[in-house]
Amino acid sequence: MIDDDVRTLSERLGRREVSAVELTRAALDAIEERDGALAAFVELDARRALRQAARIDKRRARREKLSPLAGIPTAIKDHEHMARMHTRAGSRMYRYVRSPIDGELAKRCRAAGMILVGKTSCSELTILPFVETDLGPPTRNPRNREHYSGGSSGGAAAAVAAGMIPIAPGSDGAGSIRVPASFCGLVGVKPSRHTLFHEHHAVDPHDISAVGPLARTVDDAAMMLDVLAGDLSERGDVRSFRAAAEQAPRALNIRFTVRSRIAELDPEVEEAVRRAARLAEQLGHHVEEGEPLEGTVDEFLPLMSKMISSIPQIPIARRFVQPTTKWMLDLGAETSVTAARQAKELLEARVDAWFGEAIDAWILPTSCVLPPRVGQYDGLGGEETFRAVGPIGAYTAPFNVSGQPAISLPLAISKSGLPIGVQIVMHRRDDRRMLGLAAQLEEAAPITSAFF
Repeated sequence: MIDDDVRTLSERLGRREVSAVELTRAALDAIEERDGALAAFVELDARRALRQAARIDKRRARREKLSPLAGIPTAIKDHEHMARMHTRAGSRMYRYVRSPIDGELAKRCRAAGMILVGKTSCSELTILPFVETDLGPPTRNPRNREHYSGGSSGGAAAAVAAGMIPIAPGSDGAGSIRVPASFCGLVGVKPSRHTLFHEHHAVDPHDISAVGPLARTVDDAAMMLDVLAGDLSERGDVRSFRAAAEQAPRALNIRFTVRSRIAELDPEVEEAVRRAARLAEQLGHHVEEGEPLEGTVDEFLPLMSKMISSIPQIPIARRFVQPTTKWMLDLGAETSVTAARQAKELLEARVDAWFGEAIDAWILPTSCVLPPRVGQYDGLGGEETFRAVGPIGAYTAPFNVSGQPAISLPLAISKSGLPIGVQIVMHRRDDRRMLGLAAQLEEAAPITSAFF
């Protein structure tokens, strides 16, 4: 039952074929059965979740008007606040920190009637694209437990892909939603800048990071985007994301690339992108191959390191952080606000020039590689680890800097059975048309997350 997509579960709840309490119990049972081998969750809130579900059932029995996601179980990423739960951000530095309040992400999920069953794992301070912290075992990929699920939203992706919860919000500062989505065979959306709320301006003044859904289908992802957006009418947006996902776009000018200046592309990833480009052409879009985007990891470092070093630290506990985190904190402390701003402006201008005004969308790899094996980076130092994983985000991080919307779709499977995500990127504030194109490709593609 909990393995169904959100649309199906929402319809069943609406017809009262299943209750929110039954769904929540099914999620908690699935977590107990499956999470021991995956480590997707770091903390559960079972009693409160069941009480919240019972309240939703009573409201539904009174025929109150409810959100389509009312009664759907979900979970909050470890670096976001959830009332009465720890906010460890994957770090021993914060292992005793407990939040008295919900953060904005948890508030919006609760306001929509979603049932928060607990907290999902993330990499320390959300830096690395895999989850292996000092707080517990590594978060493994449900598709193949010898591999990582990605990061930093690796716990959220593993929880959805393993059928423990049907959907989850994540956050994305350099690919932290899209990379786990690609590795776990899910749909992952990074909205464009200013499309949703942003409550971390003190740490991220350039709005590099964004919240978004990890889901099994584009339709499910759009439903959660509506939840996270709150009242669209307050901003003049009268069309919901879900309605946009149901509308196929007119013929678009699309470019694709399978080349990168800083990353070597796995041949199976390249073929997945080329196949997606051919499929878009068959759907009536004009598609041509384009040049790769210029850029280096070192150009992104001032921006990312300054953001990480702006996170409030507990000095006496800082000695407990992992080597990559320490290296990043030290680097950020040496980076000026001006250097970070200049890096952002340079990279954003470069992405805009590369994208082109006449182009509606780009089709790209989500990650240049297949999911890394657990333990693959053991023994490396802090900077060595970061540079070893840097190419994983070569196709995702630029659009955090530029603010364009991006979505990863599960459009292929490797010969070894590992998922391969393909990324669509569009102009800023073109999120709705991006969802329409993604849904069109999802429907036409021979491989989706439902086939795993």
